[in-house]
Amino acid sequence: MKATSENNKSTQNNSIHDVIIVGAGPVGLFLACELALAKCSVLILEKAEDPHSPLKQLPFGIRGLNAPTIEALYRRGLLKELDIHKRLKNPHLNTKQGARRQGGHFAGIVFYDDNIDTSQWKYRLPGSTDASLISEMEELETVLARRAEALGVVIKRGLAITGFHQTADGVTVKSGDQSFNGKYLVGCDGSRSVVRKTGGFEFAGTEPEFTGYSTRIDIADPEKLSPGRNVTPTGMYLQSQPGYVIIQDFDGGAYHHSKKPITLEHVQEVLRRISNTDVTISALHIATTWTDRARQATTYRNGRVFLAGDAAHIHAPLGGQGLNLGLGDAMNLGWKLAATIREQAPEGLLDSYYTERYPIGAQVLDWSRAQVEIMKPGPNARALNAIVRDIMNTRDGATYFAGRVWGVNLHYNPGSNHPLTGRSVPNFELENGMKIGELMYDGLGILLDFEINTSLKTLAGEYGDRIKYVSGRAKEQLGLSAVLIRPDGIVAWASDNDPDCSELQKAAASWFVCS
Repeated sequence: MKATSENNKSTQNNSIHDVIIVGAGPVGLFLACELALAKCSVLILEKAEDPHSPLKQLPFGIRGLNAPTIEALYRRGLLKELDIHKRLKNPHLNTKQGARRQGGHFAGIVFYDDNIDTSQWKYRLPGSTDASLISEMEELETVLARRAEALGVVIKRGLAITGFHQTADGVTVKSGDQSFNGKYLVGCDGSRSVVRKTGGFEFAGTEPEFTGYSTRIDIADPEKLSPGRNVTPTGMYLQSQPGYVIIQDFDGGAYHHSKKPITLEHVQEVLRRISNTDVTISALHIATTWTDRARQATTYRNGRVFLAGDAAHIHAPLGGQGLNLGLGDAMNLGWKLAATIREQAPEGLLDSYYTERYPIGAQVLDWSRAQVEIMKPGPNARALNAIVRDIMNTRDGATYFAGRVWGVNLHYNPGSNHPLTGRSVPNFELENGMKIGELMYDGLGILLDFEINTSLKTLAGEYGDRIKYVSGRAKEQLGLSAVLIRPDGIVAWASDNDPDCSELQKAAASWFVCS
């Protein structure tokens, strides 16, 4: 795919974009798509000239997508463009015929699909999208970049930002001798975010316990290493496919922070020590290090500057939740920022980005820390590991861990007593065969009226094109009579009986502005 790489050498770019996004990874691209869908002008600045990275094309670039991410892609018509999940099975899972299908893991402890009680998830209908899928980072970025450009987003590659300045009216972003003007700036530029550092955001958290290594190597005697994930008295190694090895060395992150070159000799020494073998590496093709440092920005906003994705929170990539967390940020922020730019946002709408997403990020960081704690070498961690393993082998335990790993239990606090509010809307199928997810491609709010109530239709009409009125019976209504859905698919209000229009009006006014 060829990005719009307009490496303009002029020192001043006079056009003012609604939003400048720094970082053309999945989070920045998805946010750009959300904003452009709402008719906002968007510029993405990306420091890398080439969007393709060798690591993205290897098994290390394979990521598990959870339920909120899958639903978000589906609700924008993007899920059908991802092909890899149709042909690729998770390389970490046992796919032998007749073997139990693994649903995921916590600290390497596996839970299985056949042990999950999906009936506990009341609002997941049979027609719902999958709760988990496998995708490739490179394919996901390609799909999102193609959609962004089709919507008019400008992507400038090879431009690393060197600073920015904000006023009451906008933000000026510098890249070398060039400058770009926008009404808002969003940092989606990863764990070493220049936007976060320049913007003075506090990044609070905990220091690492280990250095992780992702490698592609040739092994002279591969039979000495066991396949799959292996927790040893000194660490962990994972061989997902022959030659692709991930290692965790509990050195407090020392080697990662040392900035020393990753040599064949060093990787061999670490692998031998962790695996307790005399395995020989004959060639080192690719190697990178990472840690379990867990940090989160104490606020996601400073005036006209926002953070999303790894720029806002980092943690160990155990279970692949970082990508899903970042895409959730983008889905949550996109429509709110667009409504603000169009002057259609009720008071406090942008503040709800932080109040909703910060607790979700904090939960994921603690989830990551807990996994690291029971993966440590030593008797205390082994004891905790054994107890968690026993719990995960129960039906309720497997269901709990699946709900967390798959994101099925995602819930914002909406200030309402109905159990559906603050949750992802079920994928109701209307009698005409249309599903709610397919009605959300345009990114508008929806008032779903199962009883064809004229009062609800009138109320929706007061909001013009902000709320789309949809009426008709559904094949399975879960006892509901009406549902108000935000543009990101989160339920803002729901009624089981005769709708209370005053309560509906109050809920609608929290998220939308009358026309």
